[in-house]
Amino acid sequence: MNQESYELFKKASIEEILTILKNGLKTRNESHFWADKVVPFSEAILSILIPLRDQNMLFDPEGKSVDELTPELFLLWNDFVSLKSLAFTIQKSNVECKLLRTKLDNDICEKYEIIDLSKLGDYLARYTVNLEDENLDFPISNYNLHQGVSNVIKSLL
Repeated sequence: MNQESYELFKKASIEEILTILKNGLKTRNESHFWADKVVPFSEAILSILIPLRDQNMLFDPEGKSVDELTPELFLLWNDFVSLKSLAFTIQKSNVECKLLRTKLDNDICEKYEIIDLSKLGDYLARYTVNLEDENLDFPISNYNLHQGVSNVIKSLL
C-alpha cells in the first residue's frame, strides 16, 4: 500500500475515498463489470467504517480494537461474511445505543452514536443477504463475486 492510501483512509470523507477509487478504475481502464461493483461495495463498507473512525470505535472482524482506519482494515471488511457480520453488529448496537459484539472497552462502547445502516443494508439486500436472520446464509456465488471485487479494490490501493 502506498502512503497516500494510508493518509486517505486516516482523514478523508467517504466521497473523497470513492473519488480516488473511481479515478483509479478509469486510469486502469478496468472492465465496466468491475467498475459497477467496486464503488457501491466500497461505499457500503465506508458508510459504517467512517462513522466508527470518527467515533474512535474502530474494530476488526474479530472485534479487536483498532486505532485508525487503514487500507488493510478496509480490506479485512471486504470479506462478504465479515461485512454481513458488521451489518448485524451495527444493527444490534443501534437498538441498544451501545457498541456491541466487540472487545472495545465498555466505557468507549457506551459513547456509541447510532450509525445509518441504509447504504449497507441496501447493498447487502441486493445480493440476497437476509437482514432479519443472521444465521441464514447467502448464495456462494455472491461470496465469490465479492472476492473478485475485493481483489480489484486491493489492486487500486
